[in-house]
Amino acid sequence: MKREFNWKLISKILGSLLIIESLFFLAAILVDLIYQENTAVYFLISMAFTLFSGIILLLIGHKSTPVVGKREGSFIVTSAWILFSVFGMMPFLLSGAIPKVEDAFFETMSGFTTTGASILNNIEELPHAILFWRSTTHWIGGLGIIVISMALLPVFGFSGMQVFSAEATGPTKDKIHPKISETAKRLLAIYISLTLAETVLLKLAGMSLFDAVCHSFGTIATGGFSTKQASIGYYNSPLIEYIVIFFMLFSGVNFSLYYFFLKGKFDKISKNEEFKTYLLIIISFTLIIVLLRIITDKPGISELEPVFRESLFVVSSIITTTGYVTVDFSLWPVYTWIMIIILMLIGSSAGSTAGGMKVMRVLLAFKYSYSSFKRMIHPNAVCPVRYSGHVLEENVVTRVLSFIILYIIIFVTGVLVLSLSGMGFLESVSGQVTCLSNVGPGLGTIGPTCTYSQIPVFSKYFLSFMMLVGRLELFTVLVILTPVFWKK
Repeated sequence: MKREFNWKLISKILGSLLIIESLFFLAAILVDLIYQENTAVYFLISMAFTLFSGIILLLIGHKSTPVVGKREGSFIVTSAWILFSVFGMMPFLLSGAIPKVEDAFFETMSGFTTTGASILNNIEELPHAILFWRSTTHWIGGLGIIVISMALLPVFGFSGMQVFSAEATGPTKDKIHPKISETAKRLLAIYISLTLAETVLLKLAGMSLFDAVCHSFGTIATGGFSTKQASIGYYNSPLIEYIVIFFMLFSGVNFSLYYFFLKGKFDKISKNEEFKTYLLIIISFTLIIVLLRIITDKPGISELEPVFRESLFVVSSIITTTGYVTVDFSLWPVYTWIMIIILMLIGSSAGSTAGGMKVMRVLLAFKYSYSSFKRMIHPNAVCPVRYSGHVLEENVVTRVLSFIILYIIIFVTGVLVLSLSGMGFLESVSGQVTCLSNVGPGLGTIGPTCTYSQIPVFSKYFLSFMMLVGRLELFTVLVILTPVFWKK
């Protein structure tokens, strides 16, 4: 028999999270004071309202019992992303930068889920503080609202494993410290270090400090919001593009591998099959696209490097679900679109800030299929599924296959829903996969050089929901919609 929900503890935690969000508004206020664009008042109002709401929820949860289960964990994580988006869209609405509620919610949810899909057609006209807050939503949501909060506010008085598990991605969890709060702190330290490193390099490469910070937020979080309408292509700089490529690729790696690297545990990196498969996919897809473009476009010798760089940038941006662009890949031959959609579905490594099904799951699905073939030929043979030198339990493989099947079902269902809402076929297919996988740009009228501003209002809310479902790995959100979740 299930115990009742611990609503007081849920209220306490959500209140604490809103207080944390209110503090992030201070950074945007500082940016406005620097550029003197008179938007600070909108952030002050947003901060006050968010802080007040957080305190109310915290008081409601006063003297709560420190007991949290899987159901509470799923509810807290899902509610946190929704609340952060609802309160986070206030500066856009109050300032008039995004006057419509559906657009402001779409943009904010896209930010916090690190999707990077945008409805904005006038990015360069917006105040610096608004653009900074837009990029900050990426940075907050990238590592995970819950992970950041557990590192900064270890005041809940309970083991956060259920909450951490509900937010963390991947079929397995690499615990780099016995205490979850310490794990969160180490991941946050790595996250901040990568952000600072890219900021410095982009500044040295020619970006302004403001642009360097915002693009670092978008890269390390694999989000994709840019301060320019033309994204990274605006700068027309090979050096900047290679720097962004480097950090996109490394942001798609399981963050625990960085910790193992710093600790000198190189065997954990060399034996990691997901990491090796991730690199193999990037190299293979890049070379195939380069070869196909050479055959189709017949570029001269001097054009080979740009072809390679453009192809590597697109592959890196799509597989890491960052979504930055330098060229309009929707103008490439149709067969490259198929490859791009495949990369969107795969995504990067579990334990990274990227979206998609994750390389680990795809790899395990292939391993299980191969194992099934061997059992067909040798019925009496024992053919376990091995990963990085370890034999996986059957329930792990079952969860992986269940996830992939559900992912495909949601993808197909979403395409149907979007088609019925009035979107075209190409837009429905690419819009569903790009939002479910948290990539950003799609194809057709929502392609790399376009925005989502013209899609139907219903589609904006539906795709916002898909962003949340994809960011929280399907089950965390969808389980709340099942009757069994609410039964006592």
